[in-house]
Amino acid sequence: MSYVGPDFDAPEPRRPRRGPLMIAAAALVPAALLGWLVYEAVADSGGTPASATPRTGPSSAADSPADDGKLTGSPAAAGAASLKGKVVLVDPGHNPGNFRHTTEINRKVDIGTNRKECDTTGTSTNSGYTEAQFTLDVARRLRTILEQQGATVKFTQDGDRAWGPCVDERAHIGNAAHADAAISIHADGAAQGDRGFHVILPASMHQGSADTRPIVGPSRALGTRIRDGFNHVTGSPLSNYLGKGTGLVVRSDLGGLNLSTVPKVFIECGNMRDSKDAALLTSGAWRQKAAQGISEGIVSFLRG
Repeated sequence: MSYVGPDFDAPEPRRPRRGPLMIAAAALVPAALLGWLVYEAVADSGGTPASATPRTGPSSAADSPADDGKLTGSPAAAGAASLKGKVVLVDPGHNPGNFRHTTEINRKVDIGTNRKECDTTGTSTNSGYTEAQFTLDVARRLRTILEQQGATVKFTQDGDRAWGPCVDERAHIGNAAHADAAISIHADGAAQGDRGFHVILPASMHQGSADTRPIVGPSRALGTRIRDGFNHVTGSPLSNYLGKGTGLVVRSDLGGLNLSTVPKVFIECGNMRDSKDAALLTSGAWRQKAAQGISEGIVSFLRG
């Protein structure tokens, strides 16, 4: 509440004589008024008068309670455009329409080392919340956060196509964009009791049309930063069923990694078939944390 200053009585009509007390009171009035004006000037300039009580509530939007899952970004802050000139490829795993196009997604494509299905429908929670819905939601939240920091964000699909793209095309989109970092977002479909998240890194290989040797080191650095950021922001545990407690898994059977020429990793954000993980994955507020955690890892990697 703003300070309104002291109250003053209206001046008395001029009298022929003033006693010493009246003279002293008259001298104090301008001084009090001057003090009030100084107080207001300091407060308006952002200063804190010595007699003011320190504010104990939230000091900024960043200190506010977590939102209810709305698609929002981080508050603007110093260095908000620090990723200007950087390109990030975000690959929302699968596609909500894949199940309607089984013929198309079942056809085989080159994944560098051999041929594999174009894509799959992905998994879902026991209540029917699909992996494709989850990945697209987190991807959009992630885009908002990264763009607020100045990055250019490219998507492999944004719910704007009936199915796909195939795994080989997903890799080629990131390559064509000359992405500085690429992330493919997923959720797992393991057994009940298998909990936590893990990040998948490309194996080092030079076979067929796959040559991941130039990106293995940068991809591991990217994956490690994302693992740490995701764990820090969401509080989710590292996978208890893959990665031997490291939260990192190396694979050579994923076309999205095998064919990439830019640093790229996958993240399995949790197990949709485990009831505890599913409770998180279906929460909008938690998905916002997931996006923030992934962004922290990407930002850390891009800043070196």
